[in-house]
Amino acid sequence: MIDKTNITGIILAGGKSSRMGSDKGFLMLNNKPFVQYSIDALKPLVSETIIVSDVSEYDAFGLKRITDITKDAGPVSGIYSGLEASKTECNFILSCDIPLITSEVLQLLANAIDDTSDIIQVESNGKSMPLIALYKKRIKDTFKSFLEQDERRLRVAIKSCNYKNVVLDEAYQNATLNVNTKEEFKQIEDAYYN
Repeated sequence: MIDKTNITGIILAGGKSSRMGSDKGFLMLNNKPFVQYSIDALKPLVSETIIVSDVSEYDAFGLKRITDITKDAGPVSGIYSGLEASKTECNFILSCDIPLITSEVLQLLANAIDDTSDIIQVESNGKSMPLIALYKKRIKDTFKSFLEQDERRLRVAIKSCNYKNVVLDEAYQNATLNVNTKEEFKQIEDAYYN
């Protein structure tokens, strides 16, 4: 079992949320902002949580906030910026729009840590989820070089690293639901309250 002093939590909250029309991290579910669910899931497992966002309102959560080193370059930049700021080799990367995420799911990623994998990502319903994943700090220069080449596709960056998937069984599949549209928000509400 890895010691939590060796893991940092990094929450990506820099997305444009263009399909949603408002900042997804501040959407409310059961009187709690989405980003708080990611913070709460990380808390038992990490020594520090960093929020990557240019939005100063995230300072209200009392955590270290950093801005993207490369602007408007999507999650590749957010992950690189977070890894650059992290003091630990192992880092959970979460998006801010997964309010049903649990510490149990993150613990499954931590349990899968080995010497060879650079990235350990959740797989749910046959889809790999690179924004519910554990990244080693050692890959930050790989991500930096992709940014320098203007390559912003996260899956391309991941394929250049040693990665593996942790397949979730059905009991955990709601935990990975993310929200990009109002329809998906309704789906989350239904899953939360039922």
